[in-house]
Amino acid sequence: MPGFVMSSIGGMDKAILSKYLSLEQEKVQCMYVWIDGTGEYLRAKTKTVSIEPKDPKELPIWNFDGSSTYQAEGSNSDVYLYPVALYKDPFRGGKNKLVLCDTYKYNKKPTDTNNRHSCAEAMEKAKDAHPWFGIEQEYTLLDIDGHPLGWPKNGFPGPQGPYYCGVGADKVNGRDIVECHYRACLFAGIEISGTNAEVMPAQWEYQIGPCEGISMGDELWASRFMLHRTAEDFGVVASLDPKPMEGDWNGAGAHCNFSTAEMRAEGGLKAIEDAIERLSHHHVRHIKAYDPKEGKDNERRLTGAHETSSIHDFSAGVANRGCSIRIPRNVVEDGCGYLEDRRPSSNCDPYSVTEVIVRTTVLNE
Repeated sequence: MPGFVMSSIGGMDKAILSKYLSLEQEKVQCMYVWIDGTGEYLRAKTKTVSIEPKDPKELPIWNFDGSSTYQAEGSNSDVYLYPVALYKDPFRGGKNKLVLCDTYKYNKKPTDTNNRHSCAEAMEKAKDAHPWFGIEQEYTLLDIDGHPLGWPKNGFPGPQGPYYCGVGADKVNGRDIVECHYRACLFAGIEISGTNAEVMPAQWEYQIGPCEGISMGDELWASRFMLHRTAEDFGVVASLDPKPMEGDWNGAGAHCNFSTAEMRAEGGLKAIEDAIERLSHHHVRHIKAYDPKEGKDNERRLTGAHETSSIHDFSAGVANRGCSIRIPRNVVEDGCGYLEDRRPSSNCDPYSVTEVIVRTTVLNE
């Protein structure tokens, strides 16, 4: 029996929608956004408020049917939404907002996929180290049938080589989506620092950061929502699968760049090397934290090929993209800076990633 495929409505006339979005509006629409029970996907619903909020604490706690998001049983289905971050809404415009939320069970304890709670505790303990992060979010654009955007339906594009940072209709697919997402993030106030076409055709990357502490997870999850929402307008799927195409094609990661105040200061290379030494003793713990299936997703990606290290071994090197940890060459030349952990998968939870890095390298846990 064929799998169920949603039909695309991306071709709807957006001019009709624009007519309604341009109507005068006194009250404010706040779209509450949260991570569902998969730990990978996002849900959203909208509340009307009378006054434009300036801080998430000004917004009320809300709830939703957790039995429909893999977060509760039907007999006790209410799950609470606690607003934690606020952004301008690039889709509705005006005074409207996007509201990133934490999820809590009926007993006010964090849901199983609320990794922000423990991450915030770790970041509070490590705040004097001023941990900075920058995450390189890779993703793949797919047609609604799950086939990579622009790929021949009954074949494959030419081998990898000409697509990374490529220019031209025969090199890249979906640039309009990328540009719209970039502008949406800038409008919303997301700390997006760049974007580029990736090694596999229809694969792209954008970078979020530098962000300090808990804000790294907030910014990346909010930017992911905007990515999915932007792609929706085009009738296209933005996949965070770490290995969307089997064979001689690159997978997708979320490389995490990390530093502390000590690493960024003069002579900080020693602190970077010390952090790498600590990381080397906790490879398995980090692998489990670096994808939502505790390493099962990354098994398909971290093979030692296609610019990855082996999932089974820890390694580090200067300017080596085949290592677990890369020290950029300019960092060695400057004697200070940051390290890049190349192990996190594209569908990782950034709260889990940043938390375990801080606990290992700063809190020495």
